[in-house]
Amino acid sequence: MPKLKSTLQRLLPILLLVLVSPLAMANDKPPEEMNIIQTILHGGPLIVMIWLCILGTSMVMITFIIQLFMTLRLEALAPKALLDSLTSSIQSGNFQEAWEICKANKVYSAQVLRGSLERLGRGKDAVENSLIELSMREGQIIKTKISYISVIGVIAPMIGLLGTVIGMMGAFAVLGSSGVADPRGLALRIGEVLMATASGLFIAIPAFIFYYYFRNLATIVLVASDDKLRHLMEDVPYDEIQGIHVGEGYDGSVPQHAASAYSGLSQKVTADAVACPVCSGEISSGQTPCPHCGTVIDWS
Repeated sequence: MPKLKSTLQRLLPILLLVLVSPLAMANDKPPEEMNIIQTILHGGPLIVMIWLCILGTSMVMITFIIQLFMTLRLEALAPKALLDSLTSSIQSGNFQEAWEICKANKVYSAQVLRGSLERLGRGKDAVENSLIELSMREGQIIKTKISYISVIGVIAPMIGLLGTVIGMMGAFAVLGSSGVADPRGLALRIGEVLMATASGLFIAIPAFIFYYYFRNLATIVLVASDDKLRHLMEDVPYDEIQGIHVGEGYDGSVPQHAASAYSGLSQKVTADAVACPVCSGEISSGQTPCPHCGTVIDWS
């Protein structure tokens, strides 16, 4: 307790200086003409702090808006080149290759499909449930940035209102010290009040406009991306590949009943290929069928 008391005694003069300095500056005679910077500085340290907060929130809002414009595009969430590569791997039965492609890409569709491929051996229902679950999780990460814009739209007027209250304190200080004999000083303080209020609204109005715009846009783009992923997985023979393992720790082998799903298919490979396009098992040039999964290989 004695230590706390001594600490408060040291901080009290500093606190009083911060609170009284704007009021003391109110008694200073304002210059003939003041621009917006001079007006803010004339308001004292608290007004300057309020305006720094307003400037900071506006910069954060602009940053989020630019990021969301770049993110909420179908080409950004589900790039065509990525989907073409995944389609080729999945149609040929090389699910491990598709998983590795997803692991190497950090976009929305790759992260959703990566988790679904890891549950491929559990059946169609597990994969579809995984698509729903992971799309909601990854989509929520994107929607969180949109909610930040809404938060800025709420707090910006409150920051402006705080500046209004502080400005009114200065205005009443001028009125109390000089009465109506100094209308210019009173008008200057009222101007500071209006500037703080207007600045808060100036940030809040576009923040709410962009919040509702991005919220609706996110719904449209995410649904379109999920449709592409479901279409990508709809032709997978889930019953035949029951028990297949895809993901970390993959050893290149597949269950016998899973291999038979693609054993009758002919897979075309180049003459310098060293791995089966279906199971990624090691093969020799000209060898057919694959000794690991029985896939007929067309050497070209």
